[in-house]
Amino acid sequence: MKARLFLVLIGLLLVVSSCSKTSDGNADAEQAAVTAARDWLALVDGGKHSESWEQAADYFKSAMSRDQWVQTMAAGRVPLGAVLSREVKSTKYTTSLPGAPDGEYVVIEFESSFENKAKAVETVTPMLGKDGAWRVSGYFIR
Repeated sequence: MKARLFLVLIGLLLVVSSCSKTSDGNADAEQAAVTAARDWLALVDGGKHSESWEQAADYFKSAMSRDQWVQTMAAGRVPLGAVLSREVKSTKYTTSLPGAPDGEYVVIEFESSFENKAKAVETVTPMLGKDGAWRVSGYFIR
């Protein structure tokens, strides 16, 4: 399961390397995805890791159990401390990501600053669900 999640994250990083500020023709989708990402990040920032897992896309939940997610956040996100700033660096609408099912995705990079890490890049990838809602399918901090 960790290998599958790792492959998804690597695939997201490959897509991010070709990101531009916005993609032509998909501004509405990108804006809706950014709003969903910010709402989801508010849960993560508030330490509501179990709830953030609940609010994530089914694809996300199939890659990692709730307990694994909570442990991952305790080990990787909590030590960074409170978020001090977060600004959208880039967005990219795509219908295909390596290692993930075809669908509608927006890969979002945020330039972020935390109490214990002055400069970080958070990559959040919402996907459009069958119900028309954007939900996070991937999250990575570097």
